[in-house]
Formats: sequence, structure tokens, C-alpha cells
Amino acid sequence: MSGGDRVVLDGLRVLALALVAAAGPAVVLARDPLKQTIAVSFYGLLLALMFFVYEAPDVALSQIVVGAVALPLMVLLALVKIRRNQAAQALAAREARRAAGEAP
Repeated sequence: MSGGDRVVLDGLRVLALALVAAAGPAVVLARDPLKQTIAVSFYGLLLALMFFVYEAPDVALSQIVVGAVALPLMVLLALVKIRRNQAAQALAAREARRAAGEAP
């Protein structure tokens, strides 16, 4: 590897580390679960990029599958189920009040 290639690779490594370091707090500071899910998916992609730059393509592929696809998908499915249950409970409570003759 020539000196110029080494400089470019080192620059990419520094950039990848900086992006991962900047995105980490964004995941933690996001308050809405949907925004957190999007942020953690983006963070997983950045980690995969960092692993690839550090010459670990097998780890990068695993990170893409788990951190950028599977985990956010599971969280989104859980959020959908929670919101459906909350809506069903609110509807049941409204129907119960209506059946008891109370105003909504």
C-alpha cells in the first residue's frame, strides 16, 4: 500500500469513527420511540460502514442484518402492537362509559 493510499484509508477511518461518535448521542437523545428506531437503524448502518473501513466485511454484513434491519423491524412491530392495544383499550373504555350512560 502506497503512502497516498494509507492517508486516504486513515482519513476514512477517522471519518467513520466521527460519524459513529456523533450518531450515538442522537439515538439516546431521541425521545419518540419511532424516531429512536430510525436513529438506531441509521446508527447500525454507520457501524457497518465503520467495520467495513476497518477491513472486517463479515462483521459489517452481520451488523447490517442485525443492527440495521432485524432490530429496528422488531421494535417497529412491537410499537404497532402496543398502539393497537392502546386504541382497543380506549375504544372499550368509551363503549363501557356509553353503556353506563355517562357522557364521553
